Amino acid sequence: MAGRVTAVSRNETYAFSKPNRESITLLAGLGVEGDVHAGETIRHQFRMTYEPDLPNLRQVHLMHEELFDELALKGFDVSAGQLGENITTRGVDLLGLPTGALLHLGEQAVVEVTGLRNPCAKINYFRAGLLGQVFSLDPDSGEFTFKSGVMAVVRRGGPVRPHDPVRVELPPSPHRPLERV
Repeated sequence: MAGRVTAVSRNETYAFSKPNRESITLLAGLGVEGDVHAGETIRHQFRMTYEPDLPNLRQVHLMHEELFDELALKGFDVSAGQLGENITTRGVDLLGLPTGALLHLGEQAVVEVTGLRNPCAKINYFRAGLLGQVFSLDPDSGEFTFKSGVMAVVRRGGPVRPHDPVRVELPPSPHRPLERV
């Protein structure tokens, strides 16, 4: 699989959306330099209240730009950073990756995929009805498919910029499917 970074975003404060930047810097074991979610332990605003000492498996949020194309067909105007992601990609099947997949971003940075982003009701405050569009129910299995990107931890730091290549390195088999983190 080959792809590219289309946008990078970060926010120093808790807010639903993150402003786009010319570049971001990933810090090994921490996340995005200057982002409110960077840290070794949980930084998710709600989860910090009851799990403050657990490892931060949500250091970096990656979203596939193809989701915005899908949402536009349903009448939702959404662009990079607006759903809170740090890195927006195109040409990478993020949702099809197994747990532990490595994403090489640009020349230096490497992140390890830890799981699916669990969308929250705040999405509906951003755009009414959007929450129902970022997950779907499989009528046969009764399982939900979450479409709002993946979460990762930083294994090797470095700068990440729009147009940087993304190279996927799969973990050894057997692969574990992504679960919500």
